[in-house]
Formats: sequence, C-alpha cells, structure tokens
Amino acid sequence: MPITVRIPTYLASFAGGRNLLAISGSPATVSEALTALWQEYPGLRDRIVDEQGALRQHINIFVGDEAIRFAEGLLTKVPADAEVLIVPAVSGG
Repeated sequence: MPITVRIPTYLASFAGGRNLLAISGSPATVSEALTALWQEYPGLRDRIVDEQGALRQHINIFVGDEAIRFAEGLLTKVPADAEVLIVPAVSGG
C-alpha cells in the first residue's frame, strides 16, 4: 500500500487541487517521502522547507499521530502504509 500525504487546503493549489496525495516507491524516511513529493509537485517544496532544506518553522509534519519534531525530524521512519500529515502551526496569544 502506498504512503499517503495529506496537505492543508491552502497548499492544494500546488498539488493539482488535491489534499490527499499518494507517494510512489517505498520511502523509508520523511525526507525521502518529501523528495518523492517534490518530484511530483515541485511547487510544494518552498512552502514546506527553507532554502537549506530544513522544515519551515510554521509547518508541522506528523507520521500517523507522531510529530516528527519530537521524533527524528526529517529522518523519522515512515512505515509502508503510513499517512503523513503536513499541517500549519497554530499560534495564538
């Protein structure tokens, strides 16, 4: 079963209007999954990572229920049937 990536509505315009995307191949880490995502939808890259390839501060990525910020970051393992969620950080005050 392929890995799926769910993106927020405001990014869907960079992915053909879709919020749920399938990743081909078998990426082992979040970094590999994102690289596959950029190949299919290059417009998403600059909105998710910065020029150095680091996750933008206002973006959170989850593999299932696990936030990668509290795991191994972009090296977090991605199981074969995982759903990766890319969500904007919520701030308030």
